[in-house]
Formats: sequence, structure tokens, C-alpha cells
Amino acid sequence: MTLIRPASEAADAGGRGRRAATLRAAAVLALVALAALIPLFGPSAALHGTGEAAAPGTGGTALLRAVLFTAMCVPVGELFVNRLADRLPDPPPEPPRSWSLYAAAAGLLAALGLACVVAAGNLVPHSLAQIDVGGLYRTRDGSLALLEVNAFLLAGLCALSRRPQVQVWPLAAVAVAEALRTHPPTESRPLLGSGLTLVHLVCGALWAGGLLHTLRTLRRPCHTATGAALLGRYARAAPVLLAAITATGVCSTLRRMPADTVLHQLTATAYGRTLLAKVILVTGVALLALWARLRLRRAPDPLTACTPARAEIAALGVVVMVSGLLTALPPPIRRG
Repeated sequence: MTLIRPASEAADAGGRGRRAATLRAAAVLALVALAALIPLFGPSAALHGTGEAAAPGTGGTALLRAVLFTAMCVPVGELFVNRLADRLPDPPPEPPRSWSLYAAAAGLLAALGLACVVAAGNLVPHSLAQIDVGGLYRTRDGSLALLEVNAFLLAGLCALSRRPQVQVWPLAAVAVAEALRTHPPTESRPLLGSGLTLVHLVCGALWAGGLLHTLRTLRRPCHTATGAALLGRYARAAPVLLAAITATGVCSTLRRMPADTVLHQLTATAYGRTLLAKVILVTGVALLALWARLRLRRAPDPLTACTPARAEIAALGVVVMVSGLLTALPPPIRRG
């Protein structure tokens, strides 16, 4: 009997562990499904009562753009946090399994979808006949779309190689392509706008992706001091990233909306309403980050900071979805 009882208890523990993992996976899938509703149904809510009109298929384009942003955040965060962990005196013994390959596959599919939209004249195609693949090579937007497709394909190959860290270069190409796409040559000082967007994108990817991989790393078996040290390293970088995101976001907003029209456009235009929602969400994320930082410094068990950090990463996921929606809405009209 003494031999059978421990085996039974171990089996019960294993069963409970599998059930908990299944519930966590179901909860994550439910949250992802709910988050996907933001870009899909957000355009109609944001445009309501503004008198503006969005192009057909804006919701689908916003969802593809949000998936593309997420696919960039995941590997960037892994590379960032793995570098922080390598610099610890006692690095975590068992890093979590990389999600870079899955992210590259998702990014490739999203980039292909967006390339099809560009090839159809920035409209969602309803048949293959509407897609002019050759036309992609003749336009700036088409060339940038093809660059993103090839970059995610190369990032996936790098993730499979013996040196996955080299995927930083194709991921950088994606960020540059997005920054250039957002600011066409017809606008005033497009290179300045592209530079601001590039810094905004990179810092956002480091913040969201870095927090995700940090929390995944802390779920693996490791000493409390090691986990606290890694979380502390990330927490020291997070305020710098937030400051850069805030500064570039404010500058980009003032470039699109003159200072004397910002308050009006934040409530009267779809772009402004979505931007206001993003600002509120980022403020909430910053408060959660502050709460996690205080727990990390003052709590008897510093790893209790993971609780607000998990809420923070969930809120950051919503921010990414809103960002995808923001890129698909008609830009505000600059007056004056």
C-alpha cells in the first residue's frame, strides 16, 4: 500500500496539472478571440456619427495588420529577454520553447493577405482575377508589402537555423517597411514621420514582446532570486521604452493633428477616437507596470509582481489590436 499511494497521488497531481493547462489554453484562446473582435468590428464603432467613410474590408485589413504587429513583437521580445538573461550571474537553467517560428508563420500569412489587398488596389479581393501580382513591383506600397512577405519568410528560416538571433535583421526590415508605408512621400517631411514611427514600433515590440517572454521564462523552474533578477532587468528597461513610446506618439499625433485641433479631432474623427482609446489603454498599462515594479521592490516575494504583469501583458495585447485598427482607419484631416 505504501508504494501504490504515492503513485496514485502523483497521477492525481498530473491530472490536475493537465486540466489546469487545458483551462489556461482555453482562456488564452478565448481572450485572443475577443481581442480579434476589436479590429473586426472597431471601424463601424469608431466611424459612427463622424460623417467619415472607410474603405470596404477595413476590419479585415485591421486584423491582418494587428497579426503582423503581434508576429513582430513575439520574436523581438524573445531576442531581447534572452540577451538580458544571458547577462545574469545565474541565468535561468531552462528557457521556454521559442515561439519565433509560429510568429514568423503568422506574420507571413498576414503579410501575404496585406499584399493581396495592395495588389487589388487597396481593396479586399473577392477573386484571384482582382489580384494584380505584377503590379506590386510597380508601386511603392506593393514593394514594401513584398519586402514584408520576404522578411517574415527569412525570419522563419532564421528561427530554424543554429543562429536564431540573426532573425533580428529581417524583423528590422519589417519595422522599416511599416514605418515607410505609414508615411508616403506626398506628406510633409515623410522621413521624419517614418523615423518616429520606427522608434515607436521597435520600442512597442520590445515592451510587449519582452514582457511576454519574461513571464514565460518565469513559469519555468528557476530560483526565486534568478526570476526576480530577470524581472528586475526587464523592469529597468521598461520605463525607458515607455518614455520613447510616449514621446514618439505625441510627436506623431501633433504632426497629424495641429495642436489647436487635437481635442476636437480626438472625439469627432474615427482616427482620433481610436487614438484616444489607445492612450487610455496605455495609461492603464503604465499603472499596471508601476504596480508590478512596486511589488518587485517591496513585497517579501518579489515574484508576486507577476500578477499585475500578467494583467499588463493582456492589456498590451489589446493595445496591439487597437494599433492595428488605427492603421486601417482614414487619417485625420489636417487643418491649418
